[in-house]
Amino acid sequence: MSVENKLDATVRENFGKGAARKLRAIGKTPAVVYGHGTDPKHVTVETHPLSLIVRFANPLVEITLDGKQELVLVKDVQKDPVRQIIEHVDMLIVKKGEKVEVEVPIHVTGESFSGTTAIQELNTLRLLVPATAIPESVEVSVEGAVEGTQFVAGDLVLPKGAELIDEDTHMVVQVVVPRGSAADEEAAEGDAPAAE
Repeated sequence: MSVENKLDATVRENFGKGAARKLRAIGKTPAVVYGHGTDPKHVTVETHPLSLIVRFANPLVEITLDGKQELVLVKDVQKDPVRQIIEHVDMLIVKKGEKVEVEVPIHVTGESFSGTTAIQELNTLRLLVPATAIPESVEVSVEGAVEGTQFVAGDLVLPKGAELIDEDTHMVVQVVVPRGSAADEEAAEGDAPAAE
């Protein structure tokens, strides 16, 4: 199995905000690599290729550290809330064949029945999936769904090998008629007493 995302990592010697600022100034980002009973390794990686990788959810990366390759899953990306600069990244060591817990985006497709709106209540789904086969998203189709239709987590078709961690009763999408719509106005007119 080949992993498309690759990064070179170097061990970090200096710590603290000042050291991290200096690293970012030269195009590097502090990171920590942990998991599988190993001591956490504090490293730095190149910011530009990292920023391209973390645009996607749950990216799998092959990092090279001290001449050895390690397969890691990007678990947490800390960004400056204003400038959106990556400040720090947590990477979890994974092995082929094992399963990992991830949050996968939910993607709503299709158009619900005319005059209704599909309201997405849940944006991500927690799944247990093979480390080397993490889905980019889980789809839910609302095509033709009428008012009152509800989709819960247990209704979603999961990718092969994936297990649902969230409660299967979690509301994902519900189809409603928006307030103030033509249908609402007609109903209101029907309820109004006739003028004498």
